[in-house]
Amino acid sequence: MKTILVTGATSGIGKAFALYAARSGYCVIACGRNPQVLAELSAENNINTLQFDVTNTDQTNQALSSVAFDIAVLNAGTCEYVDLPVFEPAMFRRVFDVNFFGIVNCIHALLPQCQRGHQLVIIDSMARLLPFTRSEAYGASKAAVHYLSQSLSVDLKDKGIIVQSVSPGFVETPLTDKNDFEMPMKITASEAAVTLLKCIEARQQAIYFPTVFGLILRTLSHLPQRVKRWIASKLQQ
Repeated sequence: MKTILVTGATSGIGKAFALYAARSGYCVIACGRNPQVLAELSAENNINTLQFDVTNTDQTNQALSSVAFDIAVLNAGTCEYVDLPVFEPAMFRRVFDVNFFGIVNCIHALLPQCQRGHQLVIIDSMARLLPFTRSEAYGASKAAVHYLSQSLSVDLKDKGIIVQSVSPGFVETPLTDKNDFEMPMKITASEAAVTLLKCIEARQQAIYFPTVFGLILRTLSHLPQRVKRWIASKLQQ
C-alpha cells in the first residue's frame, strides 16, 4: 500500500483529497493545524495525522524529517486580495509565508527521504496565468510556486524523483466561499480530488482542472501582454 502525505488536509481540496485517497486504498498522512478536523480524519480508515504549521520551519522539520512516504501533495495555501490604494507589505509576507515558503519548508524536510520513483506534487493555481485584478499577492506567490516546481523537476530528474505541478481553477472551498465575484466553471472539492488522484497516478507532470477552464486560460496566457492586461481590466468592471 502506497503512502500519500497531504499538507493543508484539514480543509478544501486537501481534506477532500485525503478522504478520497484513503477510500481508494492509499495510506494517507493528513497534515494540518486544526486539531478538531485532524481528529475527525484520524477516525477514518487508512488515515494518520500530523499537526504542525508549514510556515514554522522547526515544526515542519520535526514533523516530516522521518516520515516514510511515496507521494507528497504539498497543498497548504491561503489567499488575500489587494484593495488599492491600500498596499500592505505585511499582507504579501503572510501570503508568501504560507503559499511559497510553506512549500519550501516541506521540501526541505522531505527531500532527504526522497528516493527514485517518489513523487512531489506541488499545488499552485491558474491565477498565475493572467494578471487578475486584486491578485498581486496571491498570483505572485503561485507564480513563484510554479517556477519552483519547474526548476525542481529539472534538478531532480536524474535522481528519478517525479515533480508534478498542479494548477487548479475555481474549486468550492472555504477560501473561495469568501470571493464576491463570479467564478466560472467552479467545481466541488470532491470533483477536484478525483481528478487530482487520477493525474497523480498517471504521473502527469502538468495538471490543470477543470480541464476546459485550464485550456482557456492557458490559451489566453499566450496572448501579447497588452491583450492580457486588456482582458484583465475588463474583469474589473
